[in-house]
Amino acid sequence: LLFIALSFAKPYTLWAAEKPPRPDILVIMPDQMRGDCLSILGHSAIRTPHLDELARQGTLFRRAYSTVPSCIPARHALLTGLFPQTSGVVGYAARPITFPTMPQLLRDAGYSTVLVGRNMHQVPPTNPYGYESRVTGSTYQDGDNYDTYLMKFAHHTGGIRNLVAEWGLSYNGWEAKPWPLADEHHPTAWIVRQARSVLAESAADKPLFLTASFYAPHPPLFPPKQYYEHSSAASLPQPAHGEWVDWKSLSPDGDRAGHRVLLQGEPLHAAQSGYFGMIEHLDNEIAPLVEQFKARSNQAGRPWLIWFISDHGEMLGDHGYFRKCEPFEGSANIPFVVAGSPELGFRTGQRLFQPVCLEDVMPTLLELAGAARPQTLDGVDLTPVLRGEKGTVRPWLHFEHAPCYGKEQAFHAICDGRFKYIWRPTDGKEHLFDLESDPSEEHDLSGDDSHRQTLEAWRATLKERLTGRPEGFSDGKHLIPGRPYKPLHALRP
Repeated sequence: LLFIALSFAKPYTLWAAEKPPRPDILVIMPDQMRGDCLSILGHSAIRTPHLDELARQGTLFRRAYSTVPSCIPARHALLTGLFPQTSGVVGYAARPITFPTMPQLLRDAGYSTVLVGRNMHQVPPTNPYGYESRVTGSTYQDGDNYDTYLMKFAHHTGGIRNLVAEWGLSYNGWEAKPWPLADEHHPTAWIVRQARSVLAESAADKPLFLTASFYAPHPPLFPPKQYYEHSSAASLPQPAHGEWVDWKSLSPDGDRAGHRVLLQGEPLHAAQSGYFGMIEHLDNEIAPLVEQFKARSNQAGRPWLIWFISDHGEMLGDHGYFRKCEPFEGSANIPFVVAGSPELGFRTGQRLFQPVCLEDVMPTLLELAGAARPQTLDGVDLTPVLRGEKGTVRPWLHFEHAPCYGKEQAFHAICDGRFKYIWRPTDGKEHLFDLESDPSEEHDLSGDDSHRQTLEAWRATLKERLTGRPEGFSDGKHLIPGRPYKPLHALRP
């Protein structure tokens, strides 16, 4: 079952008389950033004044989700505009992309396409997938541009991976410490400098598509000292505490996969200090990048567009989980902020609760860039919504993940912006949450008789959605647990 993006026959009011020039595009993409970690949303511990300002200048989508919340498949979805059900990339695994990619189509439309920072985690890694140039700094790879810089200019001959190990940190753990070197050598600061160099050196007569891709706030959790100490001194929130969780089964030491853990006391405090500090550092560092990008576009006489997204979130102790690959808000909900210069006609200060996803970035940018659109595309062009001309994006969004850290982790979920229904294909367990009254998902309504009709309606929707899947999750009448669920499934003709 392929979902094709909505098309809109009615011409946009602003463009009916005269289409503005194609915009310069800046995509700012942290890794593993939760959707609730913005101070404009009332977060108790985080200061993000520059991201808050972007949200005030454009639209903040509060119910934005990663349709397969881990690094590789989420970035596959972003690059192709395809749901995991369409592409077959339904878990933490990669296959070569054979579909047209967003950078490729923008390049073919006359854009300069540049990626700076963390790579897109696809295979083969040498394939740029449409980026004409790449300045790589993924924080976990030996020998990329950042690692080479660190060894040469920071005089750390062991490189970034040895530095992380020496400092007692890891790439998936909750340990946290301040960054041990000068702040200028921090990977976040380095990526911003490289991105600003691209702005200064790229030809002004061509529209630019620049992706500034950060590893922060993904572990290792090592913000510069001032950010770590500020977060540590703040009043830090308690993790979401679901009444449906078997809390007695959890250990402060975590399980073997490093996925289920009872984070509390000093380990929780340190993890939050590191994670929130990384986000505050990122917010501060991108400020001059944003201003330089706007100034460059204004000087060239072109509109500008800035899109702030993440590939997935981080559970950070919520419901006894750490890391990602879960259907819950900490893992699947992502920041999703779009702002543009006045010529684009976007409304300002919008906060919307329509379900949107990474797949929607591609059709929106292709439309605004006047680029070719692939025949098969699941994402929705959000331009009418950004302009206030249309209020509905889609009736509901399906997201999923094949087993990653453990078999019980697999899930399918559906959300319409208010209710979220979750089904575990391993054992058939269900959850139902009302995000309007229970945004932390602490009260499971699946066993509540007063919500039985709602539960049955969502169950029927998922049965229909999964009918025809190669795993055999649904026969159209029943959801069938216990079926093999691999991270890649065969593409259907």
